[in-house]
Amino acid sequence: MALVAAIAAGEAETVATILAAVTPGGGKSLLPVIAASRLIAAGRVERVVWVVPRDSLRLQAEEAFADPLWRSALGHNLSVRAADNERDPARGLAGYVTTYQAVAAAPDLHRAEARRHRTLLVVDEVHHLPVPGRPGADEPSDEAEAGAWSRAMLPLMEAAALKLFLSGTLERADGRRILGLPYHPPAPGRGPELDLDAPGLAVIGYSRSQALAERAVLPVTFGALDGEASWLEGGRIAGEAPRVGPHRLGAGAVRTTTRPALFTALRTGFARDLLGEAFHATRRLRARRREDLGLAPGETARGLGKLLVVAPDQPSARGYLATLRGWMPAGQGMRDVRLATSSEGDAHAALAAFRLTPEPAILVTVAMAYEGLDAPEVAVVAALTHIRSRPWLEQMLARATRVDPHGGPYDGQRALVFHPDDPLFARFRAELETEQGSGTKPRRERPASAVVPERTRWRDEDPGGITPLESNAIGLRYALLRPRLPEPAAAAPAPEPPSLTERTLRQRLAAAVAAQAVEDEAGLRVPRGGNLAHRYNAVLKRVLGKGRATMTLPELEAALAWLERNRLCDHLHCLDGDARYAWSARQRRGRWQPERVAGR
Repeated sequence: MALVAAIAAGEAETVATILAAVTPGGGKSLLPVIAASRLIAAGRVERVVWVVPRDSLRLQAEEAFADPLWRSALGHNLSVRAADNERDPARGLAGYVTTYQAVAAAPDLHRAEARRHRTLLVVDEVHHLPVPGRPGADEPSDEAEAGAWSRAMLPLMEAAALKLFLSGTLERADGRRILGLPYHPPAPGRGPELDLDAPGLAVIGYSRSQALAERAVLPVTFGALDGEASWLEGGRIAGEAPRVGPHRLGAGAVRTTTRPALFTALRTGFARDLLGEAFHATRRLRARRREDLGLAPGETARGLGKLLVVAPDQPSARGYLATLRGWMPAGQGMRDVRLATSSEGDAHAALAAFRLTPEPAILVTVAMAYEGLDAPEVAVVAALTHIRSRPWLEQMLARATRVDPHGGPYDGQRALVFHPDDPLFARFRAELETEQGSGTKPRRERPASAVVPERTRWRDEDPGGITPLESNAIGLRYALLRPRLPEPAAAAPAPEPPSLTERTLRQRLAAAVAAQAVEDEAGLRVPRGGNLAHRYNAVLKRVLGKGRATMTLPELEAALAWLERNRLCDHLHCLDGDARYAWSARQRRGRWQPERVAGR
C-alpha cells in the first residue's frame, strides 16, 4: 500500500487518520496487517490496537496476523492477541484486539495503553460509532449503547499516534455523523457529507466494481421468490379484525401493503418455501463438489459450500432451525445445522465451527453473523429479513461473495442469494447488478459509492400490529451473472491464534501441576491434607514471580520447561510465612518422615 509506505518513509507525516472505504468482502481485514507490519518495522508506531464491534470478530483479527501467506508476502512475524480488560493486554506481542464494549467498560485502561506506546489504532466498522449526543437523552437502547461506545472511544482515538478507520458502509441508517470523521458544514435539505479533503485525512477507496475487476470478490446470482400473503389488520381474533389480502410481494411499485405483506411472508408458509429453495440449492452444490472431489459417503472436506440463513427475529430463527433439522435425519440435523443468536449460550462456538470446520454446513442467525463474518465457504444465503437498508443488505450479501480457496476454480464458484421479490429489494438488486456490469443503469437521484452509499430507510419491526395469517410462494426467477475470472492460489491453513495458544499452555501447566501433586501424594513425598494442587500452584507462582493467568506466551513456555526439570515439592519452603499454608509449613518443620507414615 503506497500510502503506508509513504508514512513509513516519513513522506506523509501530516497524515493522522487513514479512512479505508472498502466494499464488503473486499479484504479490508488485511489493511491493519499491512499497516502494522510496515509502520512497526519503520519505527513509526510501537503497537497496534484493533477494536471490533463484536466479540466473534476478535479471533478473525488474530487470524489475519497469523495467516502464513501474508506473513510470507509481507515478511512479517507480528502477532496480536484477543484481549479482555486485563493488565498488560498485549502480553509482549505486537498488540491486541478488543471490542467497543470492552473499551466502554474500561476506557482508562485502553487510553493508558495508547499513551504508553505509540499506537496504531484500528477502528473496525467505524460506522457503528455515531457522534455522541447529550448523555441521558431519550433514545432507544441500541442507540444509547452506540453513544456510550463513542464517548469511550473518543479519548482512545485522541491518544493514538495514527488511526486507521475501516468500513464498507460509510453511512449510518439513522443519518447521524460518524465519530472521528470530518464533514462539510451542514446545508439545508442535505444530509452529512464527508470532507475527503480535510487536513490530516487520507482516503483509500475500493469499490465493488474494482473488487470484481481484480477478482477479489464473487459476483452475486439472485434468486427472487415472489409470493402472496394475508393478515389481520389491527387485531388478533378472526372476525374482530378485517382480513387483508392476499397481496403480492412483487407488485412492481412500493405500496402500503408491501411492508405488512413482507412481514407476514417471513413468518408463514412463504418463509418455508424460500428456505426450501436455499436448502436444496446448497444440497445440490455440495453433492456436485463431493463428486468432483471423489469423496466417499460420510467423508468430510473443506470447500463444499455452506448456507447462511438470516432471519427477521429470534423466534423466527428458532423456527427456521427446527424446519431445517426436520428435513434431515436426526443425527445429521443436530450436527449440520447450528443457531447463532445473542440469546444462545454457545453462539460464539457455533460461529467458530461454521467458519473453521467442515461442519456445520448451515448457520441460522438474525444479525450476529451478517457483518464481518469471514467464512469463505458460504455459497448460499437465505435472506429472510425485512431490513432494506442498502448498507445492511450489502454486508449480508458479502458473506457469500468471498472467494473460497478450497472451493475449486473461480469459474466454478458463485454467490447465490435467495430473497423475497419485493420492490424495495428489487431496487437494491438493480443497483448492485449495475455495479457488476449486468444491468441497465437505473435513474438515480444521487450517485452511490463505497464512501457515500445510498441509504434506504426501513424499520425492522411489527408494521402496525398486524397478525400474520398465511402466505405462499408463487414463482422463482434468477438473475445469473457468470464472469470469467482466473483461479486463485490455494491458501495454506493459518496457525493457531495467540489467545488459543495461551489457553492451551495454561491448560498444560495446570495438568502438569496436578500430575506432580498426585504423584507426590501417592509416593508420600509430602504430608497429606488440604488441596496439594492449590499449594503447588502457589509454589509455582512464587518461584516464577508471576501467576500463569498474567504470563506472556514465552513465559508460559518457560514455565512448562521449568516444570519438566524440577519438582514443586522441593520448593515448598517458598510458602513459609504465608498463613494460608501454615499447616504444611509446620509439618515440614516437624521433620515429617514418609517412612513413619508408611509404617502405621
